[in-house]
Amino acid sequence: MNHTELQHAYEQAYKSGKQAWNQKLLKGESGYLRALDSMIQPGDIAAEFPLGLVEIPINKIVGTYTHARSISFADNYMPIMNIKTEFASKWMYLYDYHIQTGIADPIKVYEYLNRFFVIEGNKRVSVLKFVEGTTINGQVIRLIPKRDPNNKLNTIYYEFMNFYKETHINTIWFSEIGRFTELLSYVKQYRTMTTEDEADKIFLANCYRPFRQLYLEQGGDQLDITTGDAFLTFLKIYGLSKEIIPEAYKVKVKNIIDELKVIEAETTHVQTEVIQPPKKKSVFSSLSDLVTSKKVLKIAFVYAKPVSTSGWAYAHELGRLHIDNVFKDQIVTTKIEGVPENDKAFDAFKTLANDHYDIVFATSPTYLAPALKAAMEFPNVKFFNCAATHSYKSLTLYYGRIHEPRYLLGMIAGSMTETNVIGYVAPYPISEVVSSINAFTLGAQAVNPRVKVKALWTNRWDNPEGGKAVAETLFNAGADIISNEDLPIPGDISKGYGVYSINQNTHQKTHYAMAIWNWGVFYEQVIQNILNGTWKSIQEDNNRSDMPVNFWQGMNNGIVDLLYSNRNMTAPMKHLIENVKQAIIRNEFDVFKGPIYDQNHVIKAKAGENLDYEDIIHMDWLVEGVEGEIPDIKTLTPVDPFSYMQGITGK
Repeated sequence: MNHTELQHAYEQAYKSGKQAWNQKLLKGESGYLRALDSMIQPGDIAAEFPLGLVEIPINKIVGTYTHARSISFADNYMPIMNIKTEFASKWMYLYDYHIQTGIADPIKVYEYLNRFFVIEGNKRVSVLKFVEGTTINGQVIRLIPKRDPNNKLNTIYYEFMNFYKETHINTIWFSEIGRFTELLSYVKQYRTMTTEDEADKIFLANCYRPFRQLYLEQGGDQLDITTGDAFLTFLKIYGLSKEIIPEAYKVKVKNIIDELKVIEAETTHVQTEVIQPPKKKSVFSSLSDLVTSKKVLKIAFVYAKPVSTSGWAYAHELGRLHIDNVFKDQIVTTKIEGVPENDKAFDAFKTLANDHYDIVFATSPTYLAPALKAAMEFPNVKFFNCAATHSYKSLTLYYGRIHEPRYLLGMIAGSMTETNVIGYVAPYPISEVVSSINAFTLGAQAVNPRVKVKALWTNRWDNPEGGKAVAETLFNAGADIISNEDLPIPGDISKGYGVYSINQNTHQKTHYAMAIWNWGVFYEQVIQNILNGTWKSIQEDNNRSDMPVNFWQGMNNGIVDLLYSNRNMTAPMKHLIENVKQAIIRNEFDVFKGPIYDQNHVIKAKAGENLDYEDIIHMDWLVEGVEGEIPDIKTLTPVDPFSYMQGITGK
């Protein structure tokens, strides 16, 4: 290249550097390139470990080792030295060399928290960043920080080191703890999908990099999450493919970005009251043709288990029968039983969409990922999922504040126990169950401060036999009151559900109370608004038509309630329960009102402070007074009632 061309290239790089410099100054920050020696203090590093020659992503090289070298570059690694300096001449020489031959000499760097800081080769990095290079080889020395379990970034980095040891992948990063472990499971799965050598590199080339290209092309870099976060969400919803072909996956990646924008915005409206038709009338966009033409609505209910064996499915089936009776020939409903609680559920949702069902109620929280996938792929079908987690643009979530009646059950159990040991049979470790255990324990402690709640898990929804085995174990561990499955099935007379006592001599059960679900109340309100053409106005009444609405209703509208035995409950106890129940309904009493401490005596709600929706639906801790722990959901094995009975005891 001639001298004029080289000068022009340097001037462009210099201009970019000055712009970056000024932007930093306007924010009150240093405009220079980051220097590692000013970021770490003596004693921060536990060890140095040489990784050898590594292919380094250019975008992960973020600084230099010493401050003395940093002052030649702006924060974006572009030069800020005058064109007449020796520095500029050397930069132009390297640029010319790269254009003619290509820079191949490895640099020398420190790796710290999965970011790279150059010891030797800063100008080479600057040139490659200018020409938008992707990788460079480097001799890497890893600086391992001291372990700090209380530091989130530190914890994520230690997970990354384990992931890197298994895969040698360093291009992906996450913003939350646990995600490297999740991604590793997908990498291991991918290894079984190919017979070629270096499967991990192929996974990176065929899956992650095509996704990243599509993600960035469609504006994913505007979101305040890492590309790795988005990629893992994509895998959870769409599953792992051998290859992501840009033409075939472009729409799917766009759908993911749209959903992630909603999640990141955190502008969910949580509907906690009865769903009343708004005064103004507006037709829900995806169902407008149904309403205006008075078409009969086709509605499907998807159950994980048969109604005859599952109390949970039976409760939703009563809701389906209720709307059949209310709306008669305005709707036609069907149920599908035994749909797998994994990504295979998508096949059932796809069949319903292709059969022109207008509304699909997915009744298990474990259907969330396949239901979201179906909702994005079939926007003309309105999908609902019975879960209380994030909010989504395409999928409407609904659940009940079941922790409210659980608190009352805890009060009953706390007043009835003679051993001050109560057993809690917990099904599956999601936040809805965790919050129920905590509410139950707080209710028991409210009437009996000496009580302890032993919590053990069946690790599966609707596991009656496993529940009986766990209840027996809790009884043998000293519990005289058990809180077990709350939803009886048709014809069930065993009374192995709800709160009951067990006679120490005869083992006879005395049933006191149970929490109940009245799903028909919710389904009727939803269908009535859709038929009226007022569904969309529920959102618009909040002045944000693009804001997702989650339905999280409680005892105030009858979706959850308490059923207790008049014969086995004392009159003073019934009076107390009714008073607290009415206080909850009138919003005069909050179940999760502080002070509340977790098992480690860490305060979670200060005196007079109430936990909010986000606190409750993401609850991943147990209150003080619970003996037990929350299982790792990724390693669960459902309880085998026979082996469980042979020696598993409470904590």
